[in-house]
Amino acid sequence: MSTFDYDLFVIGAGSGGVRAARMSAQYGARVAVAEEYRVGGTCVIRGCVPKKLFVYASQFAEAFEDAAGYGWQVPKPSFDWSALIETKDREIDRLNGIYIRNLKAAGVEIIPTRAELRDPNTIYLTGEDRVVTAATVLIATGAAPFLPTDVPGIEHAITSNEAFHLDVLPEHIAIVGGGYIAVEFAGIFNGLGVQTTLIYRGEEILRGFDDDLRRLLHEEMVKKGIDVRVMSDVASIGKSGDRLDIELKNGDMLHADSIMYATGRVPNVKGLGLSEAGVEMGWNGYVVVDEYNRSSVENIYAVGDVTHRVNLTPVAIREGAAFAETVFNDNPVIVDYSDIPTAVFSQPEIGTVGLTEALARERYPDLQVFREHFRPMKHTLTGRDEKILLKLLVSGDSGKVVGCHFMGPDAGELVQLAGVAMKAGVSKADFDRTIAVHPSAAEELVLMRTPQ
Repeated sequence: MSTFDYDLFVIGAGSGGVRAARMSAQYGARVAVAEEYRVGGTCVIRGCVPKKLFVYASQFAEAFEDAAGYGWQVPKPSFDWSALIETKDREIDRLNGIYIRNLKAAGVEIIPTRAELRDPNTIYLTGEDRVVTAATVLIATGAAPFLPTDVPGIEHAITSNEAFHLDVLPEHIAIVGGGYIAVEFAGIFNGLGVQTTLIYRGEEILRGFDDDLRRLLHEEMVKKGIDVRVMSDVASIGKSGDRLDIELKNGDMLHADSIMYATGRVPNVKGLGLSEAGVEMGWNGYVVVDEYNRSSVENIYAVGDVTHRVNLTPVAIREGAAFAETVFNDNPVIVDYSDIPTAVFSQPEIGTVGLTEALARERYPDLQVFREHFRPMKHTLTGRDEKILLKLLVSGDSGKVVGCHFMGPDAGELVQLAGVAMKAGVSKADFDRTIAVHPSAAEELVLMRTPQ
């Protein structure tokens, strides 16, 4: 009989922690999970899910405009921000309830408080002022938005956390950052009628993505009325009444109602007692783990964004499952991080899997690039000047597809299937043998014949 209170104690009830807790309990472990905010984690509560709902809401403005090209007479629409917040909150509450029910059904004890390590096997529950013990501890606390400390007036800034709960929709917002969160929220606010400025210190938005995607998304965002300023950064933020005075490092001044920072996320480890327990930490506080998600302390593991490997919800879920299989089902599992498909819910949307063209050219000197950039059939009647990009990268030696990149409606749906094909080792010849679905934009994927 174990002398510990639990076989497994999970700190953090986000996507990775919940999956690990449920599966471990189903394998017979005595499991508890502590969560200081809400069960479901960043993705469900204040990340992917509410963001996607906001994206849907923001797309209706263009849908109303486009309807006229197809004969619809649409009265001038109006938008109610508080109604969107209310319905969004109701849906998040529903999902939160599902996560709680699923954990309880699996036999997991949920402890709604902050948990901190006192030693490798002892956990202090701050809200209950008591300690519990566990044979194995899993850190799954995710990441938190980063705010720079060297910008005067940074206390006036918000992050994506607060953006989901604004009392009033601003008339003008400045968004600092060039990653997927920044460009997604730029599209959201712009679509909802907010004057939107995107400020990014780099040469082009979406660093790390294929250069064609970066350049063409920038162009489309500008077409939609977003003021995109690259090679720019904030020097200071002042406040005049209800307005913010934003000084850029090049001397330009902006005046906005709100400024949102989306300049990355950092592992959420402050005050958890990891270092004191002997856990090795990386440069920004991330938990260093091996291929089986084990830290430098034998009984302490970590999954998800807190490990700073691939910060995506589905990856955290896969890591949580691999942990449970390895530790509680005697089935060692290593997560495969190659060819992970991902989507950016920008406007237009992006889907990508595999290598960028720049990386592919380094690895494959004989690289073949197949690329189509065109206006979709839908906009032949709407008159909207918005284009689609379809791009395949192919090893000229083997014929294997090593990169797929899409920009346009439902790119996230399209790239999921492309990800399956690439995992199966799809070749350009496989695309060529496939009969096209007509009329569709995606049919160009199997019709491209001449590399550029």
